[in-house]
Amino acid sequence: MQNADAIKPGYPLFTGEDYQATFERKHVFEEAPSKDKLEEVFCWTTTEEYKTLNFQREALTINPAKACQPLGAVLCALGFYKTLPYVHGSQGCVAYFRTYFNRHFREPIATVSDSMTEDAAVFGGQKNMFEGLQNALKLYQPEMMAVSTTCMAEVIGDDLNAFITNARKDGRVPMDFPIPFAHTPSFVGSHTTGWDNMEEGVLRYFTLNEMEGKTVGGNRKLNIVTGFETYLGNFRVIKRMLKEMGVEYAFLSDPEEVLDTPADGEFRMYAGGTRIEEIKDAPNAIDTLLLQPWTLPKTKKYVQETWKHTAGNNIPMGLGGTDEFLMKVSELTGQPIPDSLTQERGRLLDMMTDSHSWLHGKRFSLFGDPDFVTGMCQFLLELGAEPLHVVCHNGNKRWAKDLTQRLKDSPYGQSAEVHLGKDLWHLRSLVFADKPDFLIGNSYGKFIQRDTLHKGKAFEVPLIRFGFPLFDRHHLHRDTTLGYEGAMHILKTLVNAVMERLDEETMHMGETDFAFDLIR
Repeated sequence: MQNADAIKPGYPLFTGEDYQATFERKHVFEEAPSKDKLEEVFCWTTTEEYKTLNFQREALTINPAKACQPLGAVLCALGFYKTLPYVHGSQGCVAYFRTYFNRHFREPIATVSDSMTEDAAVFGGQKNMFEGLQNALKLYQPEMMAVSTTCMAEVIGDDLNAFITNARKDGRVPMDFPIPFAHTPSFVGSHTTGWDNMEEGVLRYFTLNEMEGKTVGGNRKLNIVTGFETYLGNFRVIKRMLKEMGVEYAFLSDPEEVLDTPADGEFRMYAGGTRIEEIKDAPNAIDTLLLQPWTLPKTKKYVQETWKHTAGNNIPMGLGGTDEFLMKVSELTGQPIPDSLTQERGRLLDMMTDSHSWLHGKRFSLFGDPDFVTGMCQFLLELGAEPLHVVCHNGNKRWAKDLTQRLKDSPYGQSAEVHLGKDLWHLRSLVFADKPDFLIGNSYGKFIQRDTLHKGKAFEVPLIRFGFPLFDRHHLHRDTTLGYEGAMHILKTLVNAVMERLDEETMHMGETDFAFDLIR
């Protein structure tokens, strides 16, 4: 057991004799199957027979590689200046959102709920919202609250617009206090849908009835809408490139500072973010660029129909994606692409040339959100690598058709399969049926990596961590995946994973160490 003189973490603490004896008694009490039986079942789940059965299931989802709508709405709300995300729903749901982001960003996440319970499920949650809005405003003194919903509120049909209006009439919040909102039912869509709904809700709240006198191009800025973006380095790299081009911009939701505050002894509930004045001025921009076009349909429709912007679609990931983005910015603003970015592009090309022989022909299975896997596939094809299985739970049929065509158009994408609406248990079967060299995805992919462990030696399918969430490694959320800088980071990570795997395979003395080389 634990000893005060030598405190141990869970591992290796639970390997001790006392704990092992407890586990053994637990197995007996639960009549757990034998290790031989477990091994038998495990081996069966790796077969083609099991894969066929696995892909026939309809009523069960196992590890879907997505989160729910209100989680995305909370992230969007965090990107506005002195804004408190407010969730109309149960306290447990909001605790989940806070801890989910806390584990990824390693920062405290300020989000409140109005703690709906059984009585609210029967009589409606207006009373909860009255008290919740009043208390949150008094305690946390935000300049704006952005309201979203959870399953309970949506199932019983609570009307946010009516509740907020009634709260104002009841004197719970001032009549002019801004409270944009979005209905975000957890049982449909995903975290990307929730982000899009909240973004559209905020833009609509501040501009729908304020369009008189607005002129496209009047402020000579570009609006940037990132979508559900959890790499803080991506905010910085887009800002840097625009500054180097001399382009003024406004990020319409920018949580970079509040999710990366310095440790100087001061807690900052609010830091940075897009100000209300910037939102109101956004229709005057030259145009609005959507960096995740597949997951922003409501925002795109609103910007196009109300602001009369083209709302250009572009994923600035990899060489070609970044080229397209910068050329679009130059076209819209008339600003030339500076030598600094041309040189940065040249360095990326040099890196690609140096590493292409190691990545050429390597096969990658990947999973994640639609825009992420699209951008990653594009860059893999540019590197001469081969996407094999592409699993996306929250895409749509148009997205799947588009990506399938992109893959078919490349000689390196001929073996690729796009699996729409499938989960990580489906991906596990795919990996066992046709093993890739590597798996790309978030931390949940480690369970597939573990299952492909071959006889205690090297992992047959190592996981390369990209995406969201990243729980089991520190500070990856500070990295960059967009722009030339992001492409350099992805390339460096991929090629060094190849070399790390090669070292693992060639380090066995007297067997494979003839290839355990110092220079790769």
